[in-house]
Amino acid sequence: MLRLRWILLAAAVFLFTAIMGTAYFLEFRKIGRLTALADERMAVLVSMSRSVQELREKVAFYSTPEGVAHLAREQYNLSFPGETVFKIEVKKNSLPQEKR
Repeated sequence: MLRLRWILLAAAVFLFTAIMGTAYFLEFRKIGRLTALADERMAVLVSMSRSVQELREKVAFYSTPEGVAHLAREQYNLSFPGETVFKIEVKKNSLPQEKR
């Protein structure tokens, strides 16, 4: 009868250890998954912060007279008074063909 008590005690300790080990393993796996998810979200946040900073810099630049002039030249093809504007046209088959 004494041996049966020790066997039951050992089985109970083993069962308790197996349950706690499994619980710790699952929690560590969950922590790893959440850490990876947090890192991914942080990378997205950093990229969005950089994008916002770039847009703020563009807004600051285009609110200056130089920025407005740059925008006018770039998008609307405007020029300052007295500037000479050259237009280069390339017609079809006007360039020499390369030898093959």
